[in-house]
Amino acid sequence: MQFRSKFVPSCLLACSLSTATLVSQAPQTDQSTPGPYTLRVPVNEISLTFHAFDSHGAPLTQLQKSDLRLSDEGKPQEQIVMLESLTDLPIRAGFLFDASASMMEDLGMNRSIIRMYASRLLREGVDRAFVMQFAEDTLVTQSWTGDASLIAAGAAKVGMRKDRLAITSIFDSLYTACRDQWSADQGEATGNFILLFSDGDDDASHAYPSEAVDMCQRTRTAIYAIANNPKTPFDAGQKTLEELTNETGGRIFFQPQGDQIWEDLKLIEAEQRNQYRLEYKPEEFKANGAFHRIKLRCSVQGARIVTRSGYYAFARR
Repeated sequence: MQFRSKFVPSCLLACSLSTATLVSQAPQTDQSTPGPYTLRVPVNEISLTFHAFDSHGAPLTQLQKSDLRLSDEGKPQEQIVMLESLTDLPIRAGFLFDASASMMEDLGMNRSIIRMYASRLLREGVDRAFVMQFAEDTLVTQSWTGDASLIAAGAAKVGMRKDRLAITSIFDSLYTACRDQWSADQGEATGNFILLFSDGDDDASHAYPSEAVDMCQRTRTAIYAIANNPKTPFDAGQKTLEELTNETGGRIFFQPQGDQIWEDLKLIEAEQRNQYRLEYKPEEFKANGAFHRIKLRCSVQGARIVTRSGYYAFARR
């Protein structure tokens, strides 16, 4: 997907968890009692998180560096300096509801999906989530909490705002959610994801799709989307959702029904709790703000890798 950025500064933020900027932004902790999964990345090393599954969909947790084939702008990368398997990660989830008129008839179903996730998968005291609705602008109906009942109540508050215009700003809302909601967790390894309920139609955003993707990549946040209509090659909104999910390492689920909803939620759970963190030194690295497209493959037969599409090599200060 070839996205163009509307303004340079936001593009320069898009290198997810890489280089010295991350170090300066990560929360300071007591060195005598370091917290689990805290990340510190040296200058000119790129950090990449990914999920790996076997042919049956079960997480692969024993991969070695020799099992991976990494390319950066088409060039094979041999300087993988670290590969770490992270299991049973805490979850940081954002449930984003498109509250435009076109989504109102699906609101009841989407609320029930959130209730199912919160009551059956969210671990109180470990995981946290928030609920946000958007149309012309955003409204957080429930801030970060680990209480399943509060999350369900936040979903129940979602609805059309009669004092607002009937327009939708998906890209602005994704950008805002990642920028504002995940800023405190940038130094901690967590399973960050947005579950997006939308038809994918955007008619009011000031940000380009690339800028929303950039901010999601910066905060290690994968986008998962639920489309309440059957898959069709002629739906521009579905194409937008597919691009957003593919670029951030998530997935799109088309018209899930019955038991399939539960299977889809368990898949998100498995992907976000079980991840790998890879760090490598790109050959001939130049901090010029250019976008680098990366590809990661696995030599294990039947294995599937899910990761983001690339990073921006922004200049250090």
